[in-house]
Amino acid sequence: MIIARLSATIPVLLFLACAPAKVEHREDQNQQVITEDQVEASRATNAYDVIQKLHANFLHDRGETSLSKTRSAPYPTVYVDGQEYGTIASLRTIPSIQIGMIRLYHAWEAATVFGANKGGAVIAITTRR
Repeated sequence: MIIARLSATIPVLLFLACAPAKVEHREDQNQQVITEDQVEASRATNAYDVIQKLHANFLHDRGETSLSKTRSAPYPTVYVDGQEYGTIASLRTIPSIQIGMIRLYHAWEAATVFGANKGGAVIAITTRR
């Protein structure tokens, strides 16, 4: 009787022991987000400099985006408060004092949020309210 219970319990315990730990997802730990506090701490004067200091990878070519070796737009498009704003160079015109949050959307996310015609990543800036 005891052996039967143990033989039923051991696989369940092994399964639970191998399950991944629950990880809380916090926006400030997200590698695709730069928060207002991080912007202020950077002491940068514009959005481009903030990104360059904190997450320079946001500014780089994304490379091949499919198995057929095609490339999406080589650099992210910039959006401010949900509206298309311009190219990477336009980041230099956005004062850091106005930035509430910066978020990088990879190409597959950008297509969902901003439309399939984008074809590349998006750097979305939310201004302070």
